[in-house]
Amino acid sequence: MDPVKNDYTTDKHEKGSDSDVPYGHEHDIETGKNQLHKSLKSRHMQMIAIGKPESSVLRTAQRAKWNDTLLRFQMKNVVGKRFAKYHRLRGSIGAGLFVGSGAALSNGGPAPLVICFMVIGIMLLCTVNALGELAVLYPVNGAFYNYAVRFLDPAWGFAMGWDYAMSWLVTLPYELVAASVTISFWRDDINPGVWIAVFLVALVGIQFFGVRGYGEVEFFLSIIKIVACIGFIILGIIIDCGGVPTDNRGYIGAAYWHDPGAFRNGFKGFCSVFVTAAFAFGGTELVGLAAAEAADPRKTLPRATKQVFWRITFFYVVSLFLIGLIVRSDSDQLLNASGANTKASPFVLAIKYAGIKGLPSVFNAVITLSVLSVANSCAYGSTRTVQALAKGGMAPKFFEYIDRKGRPIFCVVLQLLCGLLAFTAESASYSTVFTWLLSIAGLANFFVWGSICLSHIRFRAGWKAQGRSLDQLPFQAQFGVAGSYVGFTIVVICLIATFYVSLFPLGSPASAENFFQNYLAACITILLYTGWKIYMFATGKGMFFVRAIDMDLDTGLRNLNLPGYVPEPKTWANLPRRVLRSLF
Repeated sequence: MDPVKNDYTTDKHEKGSDSDVPYGHEHDIETGKNQLHKSLKSRHMQMIAIGKPESSVLRTAQRAKWNDTLLRFQMKNVVGKRFAKYHRLRGSIGAGLFVGSGAALSNGGPAPLVICFMVIGIMLLCTVNALGELAVLYPVNGAFYNYAVRFLDPAWGFAMGWDYAMSWLVTLPYELVAASVTISFWRDDINPGVWIAVFLVALVGIQFFGVRGYGEVEFFLSIIKIVACIGFIILGIIIDCGGVPTDNRGYIGAAYWHDPGAFRNGFKGFCSVFVTAAFAFGGTELVGLAAAEAADPRKTLPRATKQVFWRITFFYVVSLFLIGLIVRSDSDQLLNASGANTKASPFVLAIKYAGIKGLPSVFNAVITLSVLSVANSCAYGSTRTVQALAKGGMAPKFFEYIDRKGRPIFCVVLQLLCGLLAFTAESASYSTVFTWLLSIAGLANFFVWGSICLSHIRFRAGWKAQGRSLDQLPFQAQFGVAGSYVGFTIVVICLIATFYVSLFPLGSPASAENFFQNYLAACITILLYTGWKIYMFATGKGMFFVRAIDMDLDTGLRNLNLPGYVPEPKTWANLPRRVLRSLF
């Protein structure tokens, strides 16, 4: 069957040429299997940054013949601008912000809380810009895993891909337990297993709707989180200025920055906040996975990557700055701020300290939905990564299968089977089980973010070595290679900080158990890397790294002859609209 002609056909593939394979799809194959669906639309792509998807017509996957050694199954393009933007903030606006920030405030104080989150925000600004440049040019399934294999080293791509996939696989049961814990804010007489079952069934139902279902659910969950953040920012300003009649503290101002102080626990406290901030942003990179399912990545991804910094600044930094103003960092109630313990959430405590009735329950509901949003993203992140690994011959072949509606069925089944681990919460030792399970996922974010920056650096080296011009790139990272160096450097600092607080934990003596609970993922990644490297050399395919001159810059490449996305001209007249669009 001849392939369907599309906008990505270049001159050499035009009618009458020797080849009728659409440019950028030479490595696809007509196999009788179904393709992943490219159905993520504009509104879906926005939500990947906050947390989701604008509607447009479904776009079917293009069919083509094969001229490479790997199979590539396309997903339906349902992700658009809205999904990309909000999906990137999805990882940010969740339990890490609403609950985990309480532990960070208690450990380091209000100043490190703001400083560390801003530093990580700068790192992610550089990272998502690098990812945007690569994803617009190569919107392939598996995204950053594929980039590591292609531009760095196949062995590192294997290790990083599996580490990332495992991190999502083990996170799902934890998030299901966390969601059930939030219900205890209202009812503690119901067995958590009941809520775990309810939430797991709901996630199974969402998976039946494929990527479109995921995008739509994330969109509406993110709208709720955005409204909650904006509402809290307004409320926080009122509380700090003494405008709440039921708050007997009156005007607070910056009093808590002087007593108990802006910093707590010295350098170790600062490092602990640095690590907490890095983990809180986990999931920001998911927009890269959605690139292969975007209806128009050339238009949606550049806009999403450019807006992430302003969204992080507004929703994250401003909220945390206000938390540091209206909640004392030496509050005993912050000591239990972890997981989904919403009773220790600084957001809930700020409202309770102000004597406002009813709102704590409202914010607890927001946190519950935020945790479920993460659980929903677990299914998306793990299934797409495992399916991409299977396509590359780095996972069992059957995981590559896609059904008629573009769903990686066996990958979804694997994720949901892992979700059953949530029922271990019924055992007395469930805390120990989850501590070690999550240690597998501990450093996955760092490895992924560092790999994205390093892949971008190596890609630019290969692009130059093979005589290509930067003018050919449809979208260039705002800060170029320098930004990727900055991002990679901050990732290395994060790893060092994690190593330091793992060896010398805050408030407890050094122990091997504590170290491996925090750094086990690094050991697993090294084993995966070494194992695949040995396998490659044993099969005669070994290499130490991919040389710039040998990089494959053509497979999956978007047509460079098409005009790139032209942003809206910057004028004083449209300034208000551009500001609102960046934030909302």
